[in-house]
Parts: sequence; C-alpha cells; structure tokens
Amino acid sequence: MPDWNPELYRQFEAERTRPAQELLARVPRQTARFVTDLGCGPANSTELLKQRFPQAALTGIDNSGTMLESARTRLPGCTFEQADISQWQPAQPQDLIYANASLQWVPDHRTLLPRLMAQLAPGGTLAVQMPDNRDEPSHRLMREVAARAPWKAQIGEAAAGRVSILSPGEYYDLLAPLAESVDIWRTTYFHLLPSSNAVVDWVRATGLRPFLAPLDAVGQQTFLQHYQSEIDLAYPKRRDGNVMLAFPRLFLVARRKI
Repeated sequence: MPDWNPELYRQFEAERTRPAQELLARVPRQTARFVTDLGCGPANSTELLKQRFPQAALTGIDNSGTMLESARTRLPGCTFEQADISQWQPAQPQDLIYANASLQWVPDHRTLLPRLMAQLAPGGTLAVQMPDNRDEPSHRLMREVAARAPWKAQIGEAAAGRVSILSPGEYYDLLAPLAESVDIWRTTYFHLLPSSNAVVDWVRATGLRPFLAPLDAVGQQTFLQHYQSEIDLAYPKRRDGNVMLAFPRLFLVARRKI
C-alpha cells in the first residue's frame, strides 16, 4: 500500500486533533517518566503529550516513514521510531500508552489490549480513541462501490483495511480484570465541511487508502468519481451551503492496577 500522505492528513488537522485533546483530558493527572504515542502520525497528538508531560521521555511510534519524517520536523526534540504496533515492545514499562485513531488498523484487539496493558507500569494508563464510523455513509459507501464491477475483482480483500472494533461492553470485559478503573465513552462529532468533495478529501487520507491502493491511476480516478456521486447524495448541503459529516468515535481510558 502507498505510504501515508502527511499533507493530506493535515488538511483537517484541527478536526482530527480535537478527539486527541478530549482523550488526553480524561487521562488522570499524574507524573509520567515514560510516555508513548502509538500511531503518532505527523505528531499532532504527540505535541499535546509534550505539552502535558514536558519532562517525560516521549516516543512516537508509527509504521509510516513519511509520517515519521513529518513528525521529526515538527518535534525535533522527541524520539520517533518506525514499528508495527502489533509487535511493539518498549524497553521499559510505560506510565502512559496513548493511541489516538490508530488501533482501528491493528487486528485482534482481544489479544492487543491486554498486551498493551501489560506494557504499563503499575498505576500507568492506557488511553485509546478509535473511529467508530464503519456504518456511516462515508465508509459504508466505500464498501458498496467496491462491491461493484469492475472493482470487486481488483479490490477484493484489500478493502478490509480497518478492523471491526469491539463493543464497549467487550472492551470493558477485556480491561476490567487488569485495571483499577476503566472509563469508556462514545462521542459523535458533527464536522461542518464546505462541500461533499471535502468529505472525500477527508477519507482519502485515511479510510479510502486500502480501496484505492490496488487500482492503477485510471482505476482510482474512476472509483473516486463513482464514490463522489454517492457521497453527493448522502451529504446534502445545509442551508448555509456547508455539509455535515457525522463522525462517531469510541474512547477508552484504563488505569493498570497498582
């Protein structure tokens, strides 16, 4: 799959950073020596962690070389490492493992979440935010267009991309035996965008990537045209000319038992 595009991702940086801020606001006030940002991207979330924990040894982890290059330019004083979250193993127990909009790309959460809890120091915190929007038109229509000819044969299983996240209750059952406290909530953001084209621009940086990756340039253009037509119908203009993108997100904050 082609590498991530930091410039395209940052096109909606304020909207993408807001959930990161709200996740961090629910992390218990505590000192932290070792903090890791899993799936740090271009370091918009890492910057928040640096402000909150200026004395901590802060490491950003991502599997994208281009995202890490952008992150190092943004925060030259921090450490950034290329790694697969599913295989990540810190050198020392962490006081905070923070994962904003990254774990939805990592499979097997029933194994992953307990493994991340095990990487925490006693009393350490796991803070996770994941998009919960697979059933929203923006993502449902990706799958519907990909199921049509000629894309069905070309895209196939590559369209899976993101994993289906678990329910809040299932996450609670995973984390509660390991945690002193578990805080779970779901928020739907309603982003006002200038047009339905902006909806496509938003998801081209993230959710559409697995659908477009198997296609050549002509195939990508044709797929986007058909997808855009569906998005135009699903996201009509409001009275002021904007369109409203509903974006549900699931949040988890679990503090390991001391």
